[in-house]
Amino acid sequence: MEFNVDEKCIHCGKCISDCMGKALKFNQNRIPELDESKCIKCQHCLAICPTGALSICGKRPEESVIPDNIPKAEQMLNLIKNRRSIRHYKNENIDKDLMLKLKDMLNWVPTGVNNHRLVFSFIDDVEVMNEFRNYTNGKMLEALKNPVLKHLAGKFERYKKAFLRGEDIIFRGAPHMVVVSAPIDSPCGDIDPVIALSYFELYAKSLGIGTCWCGIAGAVIRMFPELCETLEIPENYKLGYAMLFGMPDVDYKRATQPEKYQMISVKKEIKSSDILEKTKRYFWNFIK
Repeated sequence: MEFNVDEKCIHCGKCISDCMGKALKFNQNRIPELDESKCIKCQHCLAICPTGALSICGKRPEESVIPDNIPKAEQMLNLIKNRRSIRHYKNENIDKDLMLKLKDMLNWVPTGVNNHRLVFSFIDDVEVMNEFRNYTNGKMLEALKNPVLKHLAGKFERYKKAFLRGEDIIFRGAPHMVVVSAPIDSPCGDIDPVIALSYFELYAKSLGIGTCWCGIAGAVIRMFPELCETLEIPENYKLGYAMLFGMPDVDYKRATQPEKYQMISVKKEIKSSDILEKTKRYFWNFIK
């Protein structure tokens, strides 16, 4: 674990109190020591040390970014309000430096229990994306024409007609795509990819890059195993979600004015439920 505490330690105990796994404690000289079997490598001890005395996992405090130049609350809210799903893109690769920034940012996205094993499959070249797009659209056309699947055609009739008209209904003409997958034994494998892409789309917006959540792309990739192989999704990994991205070919001049969601202020008293209410609640909580 390469855990080290140097002479700058002031014995404040902040690293110990903030350790989620209770992996740190003072030794007889009031120097923090690590129980490696309990450590989840979150590096909170590195981040919280006021004097920069602590190193772990080969990470040194002087190489960490300090919390400076953080956007103001109004700036963050403006970014969130003006985020749009982009479905019209320029047919060009984004700048290589911007692509590197997008990829590098993903190293900081949070995961449940700091299970830092997500895999991001990028199609970062428009020619590769066009090949992937053409193959996938062709396979979907074949599937929709298959008599065995005719009973499902009703759900996809609108898409089928769009395919026949030559529309790229799945990938929306996007030059790039990122697909996130998680280990099947991941403690939060269903939600970690969604969290990662939420960070991705907001950072992309700040760089002038458009994004679009694409559930239908994810569904199609699951249908055809060769697409998973092409994306190099590892064995024992499950596809989480897909996001299209690229330079937008539209320019939104203002934010939308969405309908308000329901906001509930929870009361202090715990409510009781009869057996019928409990049964219904279990059904709603666990139905897929």
